[in-house]
Amino acid sequence: MKVHNLSRTNSILNHFLHEIRDENIQKDRMRFRRNIERIGEVMSYEMSKSLEFESKTFKTPLDNSVFNEIKNNLVVCSILRAGVPLHNGVLNYFDEVDSAFVSAFRKKSENLDAEEDFEIIVEYLSSPSLEGKSLVLVDPMLATGLSMLNVLKALEKLGTPRSIHIISVIGAQPGVDLIDDYLPENTHLWIGAIDDKLDEKGYIIPGLGDAGDLAYGKKL
Repeated sequence: MKVHNLSRTNSILNHFLHEIRDENIQKDRMRFRRNIERIGEVMSYEMSKSLEFESKTFKTPLDNSVFNEIKNNLVVCSILRAGVPLHNGVLNYFDEVDSAFVSAFRKKSENLDAEEDFEIIVEYLSSPSLEGKSLVLVDPMLATGLSMLNVLKALEKLGTPRSIHIISVIGAQPGVDLIDDYLPENTHLWIGAIDDKLDEKGYIIPGLGDAGDLAYGKKL
């Protein structure tokens, strides 16, 4: 897997990352969602440089001209619910691609004394065929990596993608290492920042908290 850690390059992306992490600024839900969306736009631009293009001719009001069109048949899949703003950011740049949606959540252990124990449950899945296409899987937080692997396993029945691109805002090194062990070499990870560790509950440290709650409010 090829990792593109965009925080290593000075760009406007780092400003958006600061605003979603800052505990005072992130309390503005609309601003938080918009910043996630803008991060998705920046990452889409960076990802587009790695895609395949072919030359096409078109007509202007005065003469013929040529442009390079993306050849990849993209399917953008987001993990509900936190992935929706990031999904929208990607669609702002790849506006005619197909979309897929999948739900994945942590089911806590029945042992109330073991808050760190959980399993990832995948329930809802809506997607076109992925056979021979370029799958763009978007999820703001790449923490343990288990959600990503479970979602990819659920998508296997829909066909084998030609390539896989993962777009995440913030990840933890243990989660990045985990998916690197399982995913094909032609997989690309586009990520805003990689933090060093997880806490005992599987949250990224320093991270930003719960992206879904910050975007849409706390859930039961």
